[in-house]
Amino acid sequence: MNKLKRNLIVTAVIAAVLAAVLGTALLVSPDDDGGMDVQPAAEAQPVRADSHRLTDPKKSELTVVEFLDFECEGCGAMYPVVEKLREEYGDRVTFVARYFPMPGHRNGELAARTAEAAARQGKFEEMYTKLFTTQKEWGESQDWKEDVFRGYAEQLGLDLNKFDAALADPATAGRVRADQRDGLGLGARGTPTFVVDGAVIPTPASYADFKALVEERLTD
Repeated sequence: MNKLKRNLIVTAVIAAVLAAVLGTALLVSPDDDGGMDVQPAAEAQPVRADSHRLTDPKKSELTVVEFLDFECEGCGAMYPVVEKLREEYGDRVTFVARYFPMPGHRNGELAARTAEAAARQGKFEEMYTKLFTTQKEWGESQDWKEDVFRGYAEQLGLDLNKFDAALADPATAGRVRADQRDGLGLGARGTPTFVVDGAVIPTPASYADFKALVEERLTD
C-alpha cells in the first residue's frame, strides 16, 4: 500500500470517528458551568506561563490551545489529528494542552492530576501521550483507575514516591481547577474546546478541516 493511500485511509478513519463522537462532545449548555465546582476566571487567559506547551517554536506564528479531558472520546479522536498537525507545523505553531476534566467522567480529573504529577518530573508530554493512547483500556469505566495510572508512571520511569506525593498534593488539584476556570471564562462548556489565537473555534470535523484552518491563519 503506497504512502498516499495509507494517509487517505487514516484521514478517512479519523473523520469517521470524529463524526461519531464530536456530536456528543459538548456536555452542557452555553448558559451553565458544566456542573463543575469552579467558577470562571474573571480575567481568563488562553495561555499562562505554566501552561503545558507541546511545541515551542523559536518564532511562533499561531497558538492552538486545547482544553481537554483525557477520558473524553472526542478528545481521544482529536489526539491523532493534533499529533499530525504538530508534526507538520510544530516549527511554526505553538500547541498547548490545558486541563478541562468534565464531571461526567469518573477518572477524568484523576487523569489530569496524573499528567500534572508527571509534569513535576518533566514527563508531561510522555504521560499525555500514554493517557490518550491507552484511553480505550481505562476510559468510560466506573472503577477508580489510580492503580492503572500509577502503573503508567512506573512505566515512564517516574519516582513513584514523588509521583504519589504530587498526585495527593492539593496544589495539583488546584492547578487543574485553574485551567478549568480559564476554560470556563473563555466560553468552553465541553471537550474538546479549541482556542486559536485567543478565540474559541468550532471543533474541526476532520484533519483536513483543521489543516485548512491552520493554513488560513498562517497566511493572514
